[in-house]
Amino acid sequence: MAVKQDGMMLCYASEALRNDRMLVLDAVRQNGSALQFASEALRNDRMLVLEAARQKGSALQYASEALRNDRLLVLELVMQNGNALQYIAQVLWIAIQLVLEASLHLRVR
Repeated sequence: MAVKQDGMMLCYASEALRNDRMLVLDAVRQNGSALQFASEALRNDRMLVLEAARQKGSALQYASEALRNDRLLVLELVMQNGNALQYIAQVLWIAIQLVLEASLHLRVR
């Protein structure tokens, strides 16, 4: 398969192939950014997103909103690849900021 050599070749695949879990898995293992060409359903597949972001942290930007809001998934990815942090959902950024502010107020007192 061409995607095993160059995951980005997924961009030329038919919609049916972009929804083929094994083909997309091969593509994201070769290049995490290939996740952007996966079907919407597969961009919501936790294991595929993990594989893609392990290979390339920035692949998290192509995951579904639901997975970018998944605290456990984001924590695992950020621990493996700090680059993933910049692609977490806004809701998680707000939560992080609240925790940081609260911890600063507790230290000041």
